[in-house]
Amino acid sequence: GRLDSTNVISPELSVITNIGYDHMALLGNTLEAIASEKAGIIKKRIPVVVGEYHSETWKVFSSKAIEMESPISLAEENWEINSSSYINHSLELTIIDKRNSNRFKFTPDLNGSYQSKNLVTVLEAVHQLRNLGWTLPEVKLIQGISNCVANTGLWGRWQLLAQEPTIIADVGHNVDGITQVLEQLKLMKFDRLHWILGMVKDKDVESVLEMLPQNAAYYFTQAQIPRALEADELSKLAAIKGLSGLVCPTVNKAIDAARKQATKQDLILICGSVFMVGEALEILMPPIS
Repeated sequence: GRLDSTNVISPELSVITNIGYDHMALLGNTLEAIASEKAGIIKKRIPVVVGEYHSETWKVFSSKAIEMESPISLAEENWEINSSSYINHSLELTIIDKRNSNRFKFTPDLNGSYQSKNLVTVLEAVHQLRNLGWTLPEVKLIQGISNCVANTGLWGRWQLLAQEPTIIADVGHNVDGITQVLEQLKLMKFDRLHWILGMVKDKDVESVLEMLPQNAAYYFTQAQIPRALEADELSKLAAIKGLSGLVCPTVNKAIDAARKQATKQDLILICGSVFMVGEALEILMPPIS
């Protein structure tokens, strides 16, 4: 957004993804206010791609684009998700370019079903870059999308870490992120859900807790950082919302506890804080020496 350190750069293209209620202390308490801060990346006569349409935010973006004389395109106006399937922890997508009805098939290594929206935004960004003269071959586009994690180190996005029981980590940590996680869970087959949960103090913890399923087994924990909400406090807030489970002082102990209680047919989900997921990845994916 406007205050981001990267905003000193004059880009070839500006891209704005979805807008949600996060970082409100810095960005504002309404979608319009947050959108105004995000619109700060729109530069004079530089094209801008907007990923998702919201009536509250689109008017902010379009107004700023007019002011800056910047061509603006809405990704979901130009691309359609024709089919989507999630089989054996693998996402397969067919996406149509509405401008010419061309179909594209992708199997991204970012497996969360919510990645379909991000992919549509990527495709529109690639289209606009090609209009600017960039050479971006189709085969390279497909390879890049299929190997995004390996190429970028973008870990913790509905990432499969183990099986029997299935262990998945996701960095969802706010209402929008948890909404997508809950939608993804509907596509999964498992006997019981074990949720390793840790959050930071400056997030809307109570709103997230209200969303969580009451029939899951919870393991309340915390990352080893000053911003982390203490596991005891998280457990108390969760109890008010009807959620119960074990209090684990470290992520490592939470993983051990969940593994001991889970059967091979269960699902262990590690979710709620980027920092907690980072610690879990260090535990479950140790570096190769």
